[in-house]
Amino acid sequence: MRQSQLFTKTRKTAPKDEVAKNAQLLIRGGFIHKEMAGVYSLLPLGLRVLERINTVIREEMNAIGGQEMLMTSLQNKELWEQTDRWDDAKVNNWFKTTLKGGGEAGLGFTHEEPLTNIMRSHISSYTDLPKLAYQIQWKFRNEERAKSGILRGREFLMKDLYTFARSEEEHTELYEKTAAAYMRIFERLGIGDRTYRTFASGGVFSKYSHEFQCLSDVGEDTIYVSAEKNIAVNKEVLQPDVLADLGLNESDLEEKKAIEVGNIFSLGTRFSEALGLKFKDADGKDAPVVMGSYGIGSTRMMGVLAEVLSDDKGLVWPKEVAPFAAQLISISGGNADVIAEADRMYDLLREHSIEVLYDDRDARAGEKFADADLIGIPTRIIISEKTVAEGGVEISARSNGKADIVPESQIIETLSK
Repeated sequence: MRQSQLFTKTRKTAPKDEVAKNAQLLIRGGFIHKEMAGVYSLLPLGLRVLERINTVIREEMNAIGGQEMLMTSLQNKELWEQTDRWDDAKVNNWFKTTLKGGGEAGLGFTHEEPLTNIMRSHISSYTDLPKLAYQIQWKFRNEERAKSGILRGREFLMKDLYTFARSEEEHTELYEKTAAAYMRIFERLGIGDRTYRTFASGGVFSKYSHEFQCLSDVGEDTIYVSAEKNIAVNKEVLQPDVLADLGLNESDLEEKKAIEVGNIFSLGTRFSEALGLKFKDADGKDAPVVMGSYGIGSTRMMGVLAEVLSDDKGLVWPKEVAPFAAQLISISGGNADVIAEADRMYDLLREHSIEVLYDDRDARAGEKFADADLIGIPTRIIISEKTVAEGGVEISARSNGKADIVPESQIIETLSK
């Protein structure tokens, strides 16, 4: 993509009403557009990043046997009444609407009910289990106060996986397999070294659920980290019995602020019993299906990466999710030879399927470098009078600024690595 043709513009300042760092950087970099509090549109750069995040998530979900589907956003009131989650007194963040033909519908904030209902048509015998189904879909939550940019929105994209098992033992296997897949996702997204599997309340479903918490000074959660065991405990469950269960001493834990980047829940038979999802076991007896629920917010993850991997110059995207693999910058000063060499390099990179954003704008070098720092593409290729004279290009890393002059014969090999 030539930057002169890219549908986006960088900004020197963020909107005055936007206080979250993640949203400030993403708006200034031309990744998102704020529609209203808690609601953001994705511009081309932002959509490219989001799709790459989704690709990482898909690959890891598919690797453990997950099958992708897509359920409706509009939700059937009667279905949710059966599980006692329609009443605003029980769930207070519904978006609901009155249908012209009569009745009400809601916009889904999670999908245990509809998928359990769907599975009634697909599960009848123990031979039909286990099942792992997931979707990546827009969710809607009528938050009283949207805050923290795209970390906590009223409309957001989420991957939600649901598992269906024959027994608690089989469920536990699926649960642990998913937990391991989550850590692989966070490692690939560049935050594995600061993300902890964190023990939290299991609510009515089980003694514990697990959150995945990424260390950040702007985090809304307080967690207590065991560096020795590489786990953490949420402040809400920091009790003597919990510490005893986990073999932890409170004096050995370090208090940290963190952002929740994922969660996993054991649901037991709460939804299968309410909605009549049963299977016949090997003895021909009816038994309720044991379920689990697992969420990662894709748009939230994009905000987390903007928060924790940025620096004072702008965004610093990991290679896995950067909008382009490299940014090509022409510093020509009107020199026709430099412009011609930059154009030739752009064509060469495209021929080798290296996705590149080519800053071909008629702008000062300082402006181009400032925009490149803000946009945060991990690899930068600079062509100038100096590099043309030396018969190569300058390749530098956004993360640390380290730069090398690379001969033309080694450019593709260097970038491919």
